[in-house]
Amino acid sequence: MKEYIIKDGKKLALGYTTGSCAAAAAKAACWMLLSGTRKERISLMTPKGIPLDLEVREIEFGPGYVSCAIEKDSGDDPDVTRGTLIFARVERSDGPGVRIEGGRGIGRVTKPGLDQPVGNAAINSVPRKMITENVREVMELMDERGGISVTVSAPEGEQLARKTFNPRLGIVGGISILGTTGIVEPMSESALVETIHVELRSRRAAGQESVLLTPGNYGYDYIRDGMGIDPESAVQVSNFVGDALDYCRELGFRSALLVGHIGKIVKLGGGMLNTHSKYGDCRMEILSAMAGAEGVEAAVIDKMLECVSCDEAIRLLEPTGLRDAVLARLMKRVGFHLQYRAGDSLEMGCATFSKVYGMLGMTENARTLIKSLGEE
Repeated sequence: MKEYIIKDGKKLALGYTTGSCAAAAAKAACWMLLSGTRKERISLMTPKGIPLDLEVREIEFGPGYVSCAIEKDSGDDPDVTRGTLIFARVERSDGPGVRIEGGRGIGRVTKPGLDQPVGNAAINSVPRKMITENVREVMELMDERGGISVTVSAPEGEQLARKTFNPRLGIVGGISILGTTGIVEPMSESALVETIHVELRSRRAAGQESVLLTPGNYGYDYIRDGMGIDPESAVQVSNFVGDALDYCRELGFRSALLVGHIGKIVKLGGGMLNTHSKYGDCRMEILSAMAGAEGVEAAVIDKMLECVSCDEAIRLLEPTGLRDAVLARLMKRVGFHLQYRAGDSLEMGCATFSKVYGMLGMTENARTLIKSLGEE
């Protein structure tokens, strides 16, 4: 039976992770290897406490092994691995216990700081535990005293990995087998935040002391075209600026520079460190407050409050001769809120731009931070 959650007033179907797929495939293959009989469906209890009853696909009996697959179901989450088959090949091994390895389409870790050490298959800790526990359950049921080897694979994994963060994280050759609860929640903010955490942890483990942050693709493009910095050096933080700063501080970074489009950065001037529109749209109010503090006439501010884009509001400021002063005041407030969240141990700076006007403003320390990033 499908499980659902209500999110923003919508009924959304839950899915299950690649970790659940791998564990279920391993359990089914182990059952068939030790019993000698086919198993068309397999049950699995996820760490979240939600049971799964899954169809077993692509069953293959070979000399000394059984291989089968479970199809990934992401529910209503837009996951790139939706519909892909996660395989497990199970065979007896000489050593005791359960040995887990990655096969075709499973990435391999090449950089420190990730869940698995360098050289290991990118099968994370919780999925490894799920595979081990479910295989041991079958072994105990069948009174199997020897060892079992499990090889997890995903034939489409190498192609799918190009659409994920894996290449940037130093995971090569395929996808990761992931999941901490075994269940996929649609549009999970916690999953996005954890992705940011993983990438920052990887950078810090590689020895970085300064880090470049950007909300998304606009910032990514401007870093490359407007600043001449390799955009691959930037960590995309989406709307989660505050969470990213918390992680930077936790991981011991010395400094961080945020480069973003004015439409996002202006919200930071009002202390909104999650810039998603569902939490509010105060762009014009913040810009207008800065304009008023710099002496811009009320008639201009009235028009600014009716604007739908920051570029339009900036256009209204240009004839006043106060545009740069307003933006400088804005960046001072942005810097205040960022530094307050970053604390004493993390030096925080910011630069903002627009696609129409180019660079619009920086905090006082931004140029110094850009230089230090270039040196690293």
